[in-house]
Amino acid sequence: METGLAAIILTLAFLLLLVSFIQPLAKKIHMPDTVLIAIVGIILGAVASIVVNSMGLDLFEGAAETLISFPINSEGFLLIFLPILVFQGAMNIDVRSLAHETATVLLLAVVAVVVSTATIGLALYPFAQQSLTVCLLLGAIVATTDPSAVAGIFREIGAASRLNRLVEGEALLNDAAAIAIFSILVTAVSAHHQIQFEEAIIDFFSEFVGAMIVGVAVARLTLLVISAINGFPAAEATLTIVLPYAVYILCDDMFGFSGVVATATAGLTVSAYGPSTFRPQIWNFIKELWEQLVFWASSLVFILSTMLVPKLMFGITKWDVILILIVTFAAIFARAAVIFGLLPVLSFTRLSPPVPTRFKTTMVWGGLRGAITLALALAVTENPNINSPITHFIGIIATGYVLITLLVNGTTLRWLVIFLKLDRLSPVDEAMRHQIIGIGLGHVAKRVEEVSNELGFSKRTRNGVIGQLERRAEKEKAANEFETALSDRNRVTVALITIANQERTILLDLFRVQGLSSRRVMETLLRTAEAMIDGARLEGRYGYVRARKKRLPPSYRFQIAQFLHQHFHIDRPLMYCMMERFEMLIIAHLVSTSLIRFVHERMEPILGLRITEIVSEVLGRQGKLIDDALEALRLHYSGYSEALESRILRQVALRFEDDEYNTLSRENLISDELLRELHKSIEQHKARLQTPLRFNLRSGIEQRLRAFPAFNGVPDAALHKLADKVSINFLSPGELLLKDKQRVTTIYAQVAGMMEFHYEGRDIRLGAGDLVGAASLLRGDRAVASVHSLQFSHLLAIPRADFEQLMNDYPIVKRQVIKRDDMRLEGKLTPKVLVTDNGQTIEAA
Repeated sequence: METGLAAIILTLAFLLLLVSFIQPLAKKIHMPDTVLIAIVGIILGAVASIVVNSMGLDLFEGAAETLISFPINSEGFLLIFLPILVFQGAMNIDVRSLAHETATVLLLAVVAVVVSTATIGLALYPFAQQSLTVCLLLGAIVATTDPSAVAGIFREIGAASRLNRLVEGEALLNDAAAIAIFSILVTAVSAHHQIQFEEAIIDFFSEFVGAMIVGVAVARLTLLVISAINGFPAAEATLTIVLPYAVYILCDDMFGFSGVVATATAGLTVSAYGPSTFRPQIWNFIKELWEQLVFWASSLVFILSTMLVPKLMFGITKWDVILILIVTFAAIFARAAVIFGLLPVLSFTRLSPPVPTRFKTTMVWGGLRGAITLALALAVTENPNINSPITHFIGIIATGYVLITLLVNGTTLRWLVIFLKLDRLSPVDEAMRHQIIGIGLGHVAKRVEEVSNELGFSKRTRNGVIGQLERRAEKEKAANEFETALSDRNRVTVALITIANQERTILLDLFRVQGLSSRRVMETLLRTAEAMIDGARLEGRYGYVRARKKRLPPSYRFQIAQFLHQHFHIDRPLMYCMMERFEMLIIAHLVSTSLIRFVHERMEPILGLRITEIVSEVLGRQGKLIDDALEALRLHYSGYSEALESRILRQVALRFEDDEYNTLSRENLISDELLRELHKSIEQHKARLQTPLRFNLRSGIEQRLRAFPAFNGVPDAALHKLADKVSINFLSPGELLLKDKQRVTTIYAQVAGMMEFHYEGRDIRLGAGDLVGAASLLRGDRAVASVHSLQFSHLLAIPRADFEQLMNDYPIVKRQVIKRDDMRLEGKLTPKVLVTDNGQTIEAA
């Protein structure tokens, strides 16, 4: 019987209606959604089969026939649903947090699948009366774990976030590994030939590597396109839906790679770069959209696949039940052997953080199987090249094992998590909870008193509510062991993690201001903020400071642009890099100022004065580095700096103006028509601010040269000619400028910052107004010592030939260089860090 389109749509509507009622029912009876959906699907399939094969139920026969003959096969399950499920699972994972668990996830996703396949296949082989290849094929089919039910339980009862992360991370590549092994084995079974293991291993790894390359490349290309069409949320969301299907089909049908791995890699790429590519409000909308799509997809794939269970289980015997039990025990043994046997090896070799025994126990019992296992079993039963005894064996054993994991493991996993106390906060979080609630209730009581006075509530009502809040606060303070539960070191670590998270929040809020900063700058700042969170979590203060410092030195892209500028006089790349660096430093300065205020206003009451002082010192030092780097640029490009800061402030003002009009609209003080007109006016002002600022890389070089004492007496015309030959150079603290005995090919005129070299047992410093390398050139051909930067330094690089020509034309330059060098060696010359436009100098602090 051919099912019409109207009947298909009506059936889908009926199934989604069922799912809508199943979700609240599952929560009410404390059962995982997917388990209850599976039970309903099995019942639907069984009832439909009974109706079709019985007499006297003609009224329902059409509907039952539609359910049984629903036009979807194994290929439909994998092609329609799998890209959505895998992509959203990857996109929902915190890539930075998962990076620390890479070894653990690869072990669970790849090694565990291989071990499970082999263990199940070898355990079945003596009893199944099938070939070893067929038994291994069954092992690969049931090796795919389904994280949806497990993750749902963990989220609902508040299990440890790391446990949830491990389960979801495992599921990303687990399906890919199992499907890759399945493809190799099913080809061997259908073609009736032996497996070439060396060839199979090469194919397996080539599929993985090739798929990862395609996934990253297509995802990055998609994000570039999204950046180009900025401001069209519907189009941006549509491209994220196109992406998983594009990479899945490209790899699976065209390149011969793993479509699942490509989709997972694309999802992880979007997860890593999404927050800095999409505006925050659009990113939130896309995540909500994908959560809804996955709810529909996971519900439909579960209910449609479990409706096939009665069909797949038709003809089961007592011996099949024994084989199902063998598979069950073999799968648990294999999973336990990997988790309890190999995870400690990773911890011992420091390839991954230790996994507690309670986590391991839960992960062993939480290896549920679901829709993908049923879809792969269905693919075997639908394969015309595989004989019926094999399809019967695969269909019944795989389906029976899925039912056991869902009905036994799935229904008891919640109680296991509660029994092992994995739903409780860690001692550190518990101490923080008491501390925060105790302080927070005190603030709430004060606000309630103010509101009650404003609204005229009676004194008795007010005192009753406030008294209850105060009693709760006292109870929390009595249970508070914050001072004893956390050492000073741990409290500093908690504070730094909080600050890094707050910095990320501030950056995302600034990113909402359209045109405030380029995506590349915001991407760099957000990536650094996330690295600071990881660094503080793993290595405390040292890790936080190290990650924070990485944003200040010029990037490789900046260094390449600087090389092109100095050696080939190609200015445009360095010009764009300088513009981005200006933006980055100004925004970092704004964030740093906000963080210091946040520490004193919000964190000091919770963590105490002593911890706040330590954290403030860390932030103060980093803020000083940012200010030094920014001042080195502002000195030379003061006009551009003022224009950029003005534009940023005007964009912030427009954001405030927009918020003010929205508030007036919510309070019904202005009409919708007037609000639209006001928004139109704001958009016009924003459009004017989108015009790029002009940045002249060589601006002010001639004026800077005139400020150097060594060039006193040199005509303006000569300095004007020299300015055309000069290039710009920036150094970070600790960076080497000249090596000892190195031939001097460039003279560096220092505009700002501080340099140092060791000579004749003394540390000698060079500052603004000094010529680095000039004295060495006059006293010989090579540098007398290694010179490195102590601060962010701004230099003008003068080619040796041009400097020598200037000294030949104007001998006064040579005399003044020697005079200043003699004074410096005698200790009579104090280095300065800045020389202003009017020739005034500023000494080092």
